Amino acid sequence: MHILRSLGPAVARVSLGEALRAGFGALLGLGVTGLVLLSPQIDLSLGLYLVAPFGATSVLLFAVPNSPLAQPWSAIVGNTVAALVGVATCLLVADPALRIALAVGLAITATILCRAVHPPAGAVAMTAAMSPEAIDHLGFWFALTPIAAGTAALVVLAALYARLTGRHYPFRQFDAPGQHGTGDRSPSERLGLSETELSGLLERYRQSFNLGVEDLARLIGAAELQAASHHAGPLTAEDIMSRDLVTVGGDTGLAEVAELFRRHRFASLPVVGPGQRFLGVIFQIHLITRAREDAERLERGFLPAFRRLVDLGREIPVSASDIMKVAGPRATRASPVAALLPMMADGDVEAIPVLERGRIVGIVTRTDLIAALARQALRHG
Repeated sequence: MHILRSLGPAVARVSLGEALRAGFGALLGLGVTGLVLLSPQIDLSLGLYLVAPFGATSVLLFAVPNSPLAQPWSAIVGNTVAALVGVATCLLVADPALRIALAVGLAITATILCRAVHPPAGAVAMTAAMSPEAIDHLGFWFALTPIAAGTAALVVLAALYARLTGRHYPFRQFDAPGQHGTGDRSPSERLGLSETELSGLLERYRQSFNLGVEDLARLIGAAELQAASHHAGPLTAEDIMSRDLVTVGGDTGLAEVAELFRRHRFASLPVVGPGQRFLGVIFQIHLITRAREDAERLERGFLPAFRRLVDLGREIPVSASDIMKVAGPRATRASPVAALLPMMADGDVEAIPVLERGRIVGIVTRTDLIAALARQALRHG
């Protein structure tokens, strides 16, 4: 039974959306590279053509961009060094079987020493060793074009695609500024462990090729937060949520929204449609950001010109639906408090709407959550 289980999938289940995101990214990356930079057909005159290892590189760059093996240094340097090794082996060794095996083995050793392990690099070395005619024509130029040029193009496209789809590539470094642009790390990653200690853990368990220090910090922080949430008891969202809600419609003007924030000192304000159907939520920061943007446009003279052009001098009305946040975490009455903790841990979310069949029945704010945890601590103290 254990043997059969060991033959099954080792990768955690991934959503259909993530699978489509990765596949479409590879399609765009290779498509743009093939149409604009490199030729799908072998071109020995310029050496600008696609090679099979670029497909494997695309898997790493677009499907697992957080992997240390997918980072720019690993991809570009790894493929280029492997190409140099493959070309040298092809020029020096006549026997095909020995040439191929030697090229791949030496490429693995060289990329490890260069701290540039990239699995497709083995295929790059093998491609060079299997193509003596092309190598006779291109020589070591093969390492520059198509290999280095093509890999660099894929890396640039992967970075752009990651930014457009809300991912991080290249991954954030351990000492990179936090989400607020300060030197502090996000709350869930403040472990009290240094970068050296985290690197030591990766080396001790031989996981340096699978995880970066930043990823390890995030995972440890998430595990600690999940473990702490077990002490929150059987409380649910219904137990702690605010029920007497002040809401606005999607067409409510910004002046009225601002007045409600001022009067009630809220941090968030739900936006609803007919029958209390939840449409989105406005956080105070959205109102502040919009006001600042409008002030900057007025100062530069852009806003009046735009208004005259679009509406013949009449002001363009801005409503709640224009600034509300539609995407974000949501809960049901039965959602445990333990599930709400990670959602608010890093400060991106000030409040979580509680929905029932699409209608908002309550909202859990950061204040609600802190008060509930404080009461639990007193009871068990």
